[in-house]
Amino acid sequence: MDIAIESHQLKKYFGNIHAVNGIDLQIPRGSLYGFLGPNGAGKTTTISMLSTILRPTSGSASILGYDVTKDANKIKELIGVCPQEIVLYERLTAKENIQLIAQMHGLRKADYKEKTDDLLDKMNLLERANDKVKKFSGGMRRRVNVLMAVIHNPEIIIFDEPSAGLDPQSRRVVWDFIKDFQKKKSTIILTTHNMEEADDLSDELVIIDYGKIIAQGTPEELKGSLGEGDVIEFKVKETDRNKRDDIVSRIGRLAFVRWVKKVGKGRIILNGLDGLRKISELIDAVQVQMLDISIRKNTLEDVFLDLTGRRLRN
Repeated sequence: MDIAIESHQLKKYFGNIHAVNGIDLQIPRGSLYGFLGPNGAGKTTTISMLSTILRPTSGSASILGYDVTKDANKIKELIGVCPQEIVLYERLTAKENIQLIAQMHGLRKADYKEKTDDLLDKMNLLERANDKVKKFSGGMRRRVNVLMAVIHNPEIIIFDEPSAGLDPQSRRVVWDFIKDFQKKKSTIILTTHNMEEADDLSDELVIIDYGKIIAQGTPEELKGSLGEGDVIEFKVKETDRNKRDDIVSRIGRLAFVRWVKKVGKGRIILNGLDGLRKISELIDAVQVQMLDISIRKNTLEDVFLDLTGRRLRN
């Protein structure tokens, strides 16, 4: 297996805060690795070390065989980074922002002029190419930021929350754009909170919490780790919320139920074998009115809930 990115016991401390606490990675060339985790889990700190922005406290990491500490300048030539925070030059146009990055990487005008228009077209921004970005909406600005990360044909691309704050239409445009790079066998790291994004795009996922990898595998492997069964979720009325412990206890005694948990202020979620056929047994056990009932298969959010006991988005 040809490894593009590798780390061993990678750590980053900020005083007493262990932001990253021993990350081991082996990311093959041409794969898309998704980093999934809540705010503060260590995702952005990890990729900041891999992209040489932050120096590790301890441990080691390499990009295409180059050490992130010793060979930072070489690594910067090989990677493209789309940061979580949008970074644009307000007084420049969309085209000028992209071409400025191309020039910073030493590309000739003949090499980036046509490509800039092609990239803008893929992001549905070609008609606004010569408008200053200060006039752009947040979604348009983020799409320009994505293009700035890839104009120099990097061998490795890091997208940190590339669809954050985007409307559904813009989000799909960004996802299709990233899929194009997958087809070209680029090596991609994608950090995200978005379960659908992680599931749809990732070849493999690592789930990070409290600076450590707590699970790893393909989306299907991770969802399969919860086993067979249906996920049933419902809400109880505000006046019944103080009864949830008793409700959970009664549900837990049902033979078909594998696990059951409280979620948020008034919801209960459970996994049960053949749950759809057993819904009448569930209603009898709950003994209060059930609202907003949904029945579905396992999702990545269920995986995270099972591992950490809380919703990813909290």
